[in-house]
Amino acid sequence: MRIGKLNRRVSLQQPTEVRDELGQPMPGWSELARPWAYVRYLNGKEYATSGTEVSGATASVRIRYRQDVTASMRIVHGSTILNVLAVLPDEGDREYIDLACNTGANDG
Repeated sequence: MRIGKLNRRVSLQQPTEVRDELGQPMPGWSELARPWAYVRYLNGKEYATSGTEVSGATASVRIRYRQDVTASMRIVHGSTILNVLAVLPDEGDREYIDLACNTGANDG
């Protein structure tokens, strides 16, 4: 694998339960890893939902091969939250995995 393309540091996060100030459980996110990644935005679109216009994008994020990534996770790239839709591993050489992601109308 050419390391030069992995030029962005991202945060790989998994869903977890956190406690609010009253000690009540609520859904949240915890960081699993901070891998180097190659982030490519494939396309973008604008659509209406609940009476408001929202823009979204489809992206592909390539990171080094690891077995603990699932489609329930998310990637944070700068201030952008990318929801992982599918995990596409390189089963032949096990050098990398591609994460099919989208962003837009989400709460992260």
